[in-house]
Amino acid sequence: MTYTFSGVELEERTCPHCGEELSPWIAPPESGWGVIVVCNNNKCPHYVGSECDIANKRDDSNLGCRYAENPDNKYTPFNLLAWTR
Repeated sequence: MTYTFSGVELEERTCPHCGEELSPWIAPPESGWGVIVVCNNNKCPHYVGSECDIANKRDDSNLGCRYAENPDNKYTPFNLLAWTR
């Protein structure tokens, strides 16, 4: 099924890690992305503990990764940096 968000037609997608529906998000203009879809489940196994998976980050950094897909690139998955606390 498809729907329109901010003028962009999107497929309904779910996170392969937790099964939650991915939410549309308008990326900042400087990112080069338009609308992306993101898993916002704070209990998603991909997100939980992800702050430990980022190499070479400061110990006091609260960055982790959320599962995301880029509709402009055939819904290619990627890790979206996110604040974890």
